Amino acid sequence: MADQYTWGLILGAVVGLVALYNLGLLAVYNFVMKNKSDEDADSLRTQSSAAKTASAVNGEFGSNAVGESDVIIVGAGVAGAALAHTLGKDGRRVHVIERDLSEPDRIVGELLQPGGYLKLIELGLADCLEKIDAQRVVGYAIFKDGRDTQLSYPLEKFQSDVAGRSFHNGRFIQRMREKAATLSNVRLEQGTVTSLLEEKGTIKGVQYKTKDGQELTAYAPLTIVCDGCFSNLRRSLCNPKVDVPSCFVGLILENCQLPYANNGHVILANPSPILFYQISSTEVRCLVDVPGQKVPSISNGEMANYLKTVVSPQVPPQIYDSFVAAIDKGNIRTMPNRSMPADPQPTPGALLMGDAFNMRHPLTGGGMTVALSDIVLLCDLLRPLRNLNNAPALSKYLESFYTLRKPVSSTINTLAGALYRVFCASPDEARREMRDACFDYLSLGGLCSSGPISLLSGLNPRPLSLVVHFFAVAVYAVGRLLLPYPSPYRIWIGARIIFGASGIIFPIIKAEGVRQMFFPVTVPAYYRAPPAKC
Repeated sequence: MADQYTWGLILGAVVGLVALYNLGLLAVYNFVMKNKSDEDADSLRTQSSAAKTASAVNGEFGSNAVGESDVIIVGAGVAGAALAHTLGKDGRRVHVIERDLSEPDRIVGELLQPGGYLKLIELGLADCLEKIDAQRVVGYAIFKDGRDTQLSYPLEKFQSDVAGRSFHNGRFIQRMREKAATLSNVRLEQGTVTSLLEEKGTIKGVQYKTKDGQELTAYAPLTIVCDGCFSNLRRSLCNPKVDVPSCFVGLILENCQLPYANNGHVILANPSPILFYQISSTEVRCLVDVPGQKVPSISNGEMANYLKTVVSPQVPPQIYDSFVAAIDKGNIRTMPNRSMPADPQPTPGALLMGDAFNMRHPLTGGGMTVALSDIVLLCDLLRPLRNLNNAPALSKYLESFYTLRKPVSSTINTLAGALYRVFCASPDEARREMRDACFDYLSLGGLCSSGPISLLSGLNPRPLSLVVHFFAVAVYAVGRLLLPYPSPYRIWIGARIIFGASGIIFPIIKAEGVRQMFFPVTVPAYYRAPPAKC
């Protein structure tokens, strides 16, 4: 057995060298593209300065004549609130319509990866993490069959405050709403948007119901829909293909000391993973993944029995008592886990953002990172524009948004879907070998741990790097299976491992778009310039 793992390690090292070579080539590519991006950024800043000068001459908001706002934002969650503040700070008149402006109470959206934190800094919203008892997160601890390994975020090149953050989702959202509302040109209103107003294929605004039931309409040159995973407006702006692979069962453990401080904890349990992470100085969030769309009933006690008999024996002993106490307390909640690839229908006058536009399994906590990255990109694209009245020209220009967002979004989306499939238990021997190999590969340290964790953290948005590491795990699994003495049966299992790995990742890549994901510079929209008449 020792020889088998030794040869497997040697083969894994060879694969690692190949990965380093590929990453070296990719670094050269990224260096070239960074220079191009810097040149583009300088051009945007120059155009933005000119636009601001023209705006000062013609009045604060230029020559917009449609409605009272420049932008209507539907929804004031993480994406909507952050977008409202950023656009308002850029001088746009923003009207935000949110169904419920009271503090949200959710069991997801509580972990912000370091890549997302960097975007929050870029948006000037990092102070929204203050005064909400947010907890610093520096990595992950993974547990499997009595063993564990710790994976640290590669934060050496960043300032000391850069790390992940975990918190109560509602507190974070309220802080961002409050900050957006401090801007005089941002108006937050409680109301339910019932429909988009369309005229000759162009979205002109929205129809909505106020808190007191009054039916109103609002007009703006651009309407941005950010109404979350349950969006009832997305169907007219994209081709939604929503998959619900599992549900999260949420608990809060009180006064519980996690085995690794300031780390997210992932237990590779049967049938699927369990997550633990601190969301305040006295509370730990537990999320138990239950495959499928049906979960045991909470009301008749089936859920409590499932958690005690199936889940609790797989929980680390250090937190077992707190876990059982949380079950007995009875505050058990559930949330369907949705995934939906971005498949937009470019529509003049409107745009989708956040979970209304693109979702992935929340196992890796990448949703807010994707949303904040999208906001940075969108606001950079809009900043040079004096006004937004030319809807067809604006829509064509913003097609570049869908291509430019791909490196970040596709990496995080693909990793979330692939990792969930690998981390789930399976009766299939090839899948079990892949799962075991994944844990052992991450435990090797060096590039084998820092590479995957940099992808998960949003610090390395490189799709090619993801594919290299994913298949390195598969080859590592095959190598230690075949060495030192391959047999026909082991060769058969090895072939099934490679075939199974391909069956996991390639459908996700296809849904993301191969060309947009790996060769975005070949897409014409990548080079789209701001329209002259905007």
